[in-house]
Amino acid sequence: MKRSDLPSLDDLRAFEVVARLGSVRAAASELNLTHGAVSRRVSKLSEHLQIRLLEPDGRGLRLTGEGTRLAQATTNALSLVASALEDIRKVDVSPPIVVSCERSVAMRWLIPRLSEFQDRQPEIDLHLSVGGGGFDFARDHITLAIRRLDFAIDANWQVERLIEEEVGPVMHPAMADRFAAGGYVALAAKTRPDAWQKWSAAHPDAPKPRSTRFLDHHFLMVEAAAGGLGVAMCPKIIALDDIRNGRLAAPLGFQRDGSHYGIIRSALAKKTAGIDQFVSWLLAAIHEDFYVAS
Repeated sequence: MKRSDLPSLDDLRAFEVVARLGSVRAAASELNLTHGAVSRRVSKLSEHLQIRLLEPDGRGLRLTGEGTRLAQATTNALSLVASALEDIRKVDVSPPIVVSCERSVAMRWLIPRLSEFQDRQPEIDLHLSVGGGGFDFARDHITLAIRRLDFAIDANWQVERLIEEEVGPVMHPAMADRFAAGGYVALAAKTRPDAWQKWSAAHPDAPKPRSTRFLDHHFLMVEAAAGGLGVAMCPKIIALDDIRNGRLAAPLGFQRDGSHYGIIRSALAKKTAGIDQFVSWLLAAIHEDFYVAS
C-alpha cells in the first residue's frame, strides 16, 4: 500500500483505543469524543481497508485476526511517535537561566538594564534571584552568580572577572559643602561595617564625620544619602545611575579597594547558547558603563 493510500490517522487512533480498551464507550471517554463519533471512525477505517476489524462478542466486541494484527501495528507505531515527541521536547525545552546577584547590585545596576537583554533575546527564560557571599549551584538552584569575589572560590567554578570594586563618598548634591566642612553623618552598610575606616585610613586629609549610621544594605544606604540623611561610603556600581542623573554627587570620585566583581558558573554544568548569550551581554554592558562611558 502506498503512503498516499493510508487511512486517516484519526481513524487509526480511534481503532487503536477501542482495541486496547475493548470498548467503544471507554475509547470515547479517553478520546473525549461521543460514542457515535468513535463508532463512525472505526467503521470508516474498516470500509477504507475493506477488512472486518471487529465482530460482536456477546454484549461487547472482539478483534478479528486482521484486526488484531492492525491493532498491534498501530499501537507500536503510535508508541514510537509518542516516544520521539517526548525526546524532542526534552531537547528543545531548555530550563530557565537563574541568575543570582547581590541585592544592591541587582536593584541599582542589573535590573534597570535587564529589559535590554530580554528585548534582544525574548526566547530566553531568565529568572533573577538575590543573594550574597558563598552559595551552592545545586542546593540554591542557580545557573550563574554575580558576586563580589571576597569569599572562597570552588575548584569546579569558572569565574570571569567583571570590574574592580571602586568605592567613595556619595551624597545629595546639596550636601557637598557640609561634607567639605566635616562633621557630617557617615552612612555605612552593615554588610561592610569597616568601609569608612578603610577609606579614611587611605585618605587621612579627607573631612571627618561626626558619627556613623549603619543600614542593612547598600541600596538602603544610597536612598538615605539621596534623601539628605548623610554621606554614604558606596560602591561605584551601586551609585552610578544616580550620579549620572544628578540625584547623587561624588565630589572625591571613587578609588579601587583591591576586590573584584565576577560572573561565576559551574564547570560541571551543561553549556547552553542562552547562558553564553547572557554572559556576553553582561560583559558588554559592564564595558559600556565602566570602560567607555566613565
